[in-house]
Amino acid sequence: MRVLGIESSCDETAIALVEGTGDRLRVERSVISSQIDLHKAFGGVVPEVAARRHVDVIFPLLEEAGVPRDGAGIDVIAVTAGPGLVAALRVGVELGKTLAWMWNKPLVGANHLEGHLYSTWFDGAGEEGEASRFPALALLVSGGHTELVLMRGHGDYALLGMTRDDAAGEAFDKVAKRVGLPYPGGPQISRLALEGRADAIAFPRPMIDSGDFDFSFSGLKTAVAVHLAAHPDTPLPDLCASFQQAVVDVLVAKTMAAARQVRPASVLLSGGVAANALLRETLRAEVARAFPEATFHAPSPEHTTDNAAMIAAAGYFRAQAGRFDDPMSLVADPNMRLAARP
Repeated sequence: MRVLGIESSCDETAIALVEGTGDRLRVERSVISSQIDLHKAFGGVVPEVAARRHVDVIFPLLEEAGVPRDGAGIDVIAVTAGPGLVAALRVGVELGKTLAWMWNKPLVGANHLEGHLYSTWFDGAGEEGEASRFPALALLVSGGHTELVLMRGHGDYALLGMTRDDAAGEAFDKVAKRVGLPYPGGPQISRLALEGRADAIAFPRPMIDSGDFDFSFSGLKTAVAVHLAAHPDTPLPDLCASFQQAVVDVLVAKTMAAARQVRPASVLLSGGVAANALLRETLRAEVARAFPEATFHAPSPEHTTDNAAMIAAAGYFRAQAGRFDDPMSLVADPNMRLAARP
């Protein structure tokens, strides 16, 4: 099955073609137009600016990806329907609906978070080429979301825990802005952390012993501000390394606590923050130590941030189950949920 994926939920416009066979996925083509430089001046994403940029670049991206103008060879169209910025989402949704109607192709309105989960199904995401197995425990950690999700099967999810305030990626960006680093701040903090001492500052590990699987990062962000007010001469690499270590400690501790409860066959790490090398290697090592029979899966760096290949992947598995949407009635849903608590 060949799936055309369309993504426009925030500040990346993306088009991809993905081929699926059984439970294996292969990315044929994936093109992304990033708006990072456009939004740097504002220190974050401006929704209306993002939407206008999507309109400018989405049709040229279709041509760049080699999508046939008559839809030949495409079996399914998958487009991000939510969650995200509503004005941005509408650009992709309306394109997906139009192409589905013109080409008479089935349409899937994919959940953006589901796409992040399925980015771990691409060839090369698992150790030694292994495919993910169910039940799978997924840590989805990005600029807008930090969630622990139990995947009992394709399309069968339970939300085990989520952030009660800031997402981990949002905390990275806000701390970076506080110390004068450019947007997006996460990669900047990770780069500087390589030069610093992770034990230089005893930042708190919020909710690490709360007994549940929820997260909170707003207090950690405040702790950074309080420390800087009292110690303005703190070396920036030490601050970055100590802050990053605190975030990683919480994410890994919560994931491992959930794993001890659900005993997963696979552990998945996805979302933009999955590109963080310390998080990837720490979680990989902990899973191997505590659950040697479980497989660990994380997407390649190019598939951690928002992309259309992951949307095509989510669309592929929905299409296999016959879960299609009517192109006449599909609408963008900025608050779309992936799963409820069990």
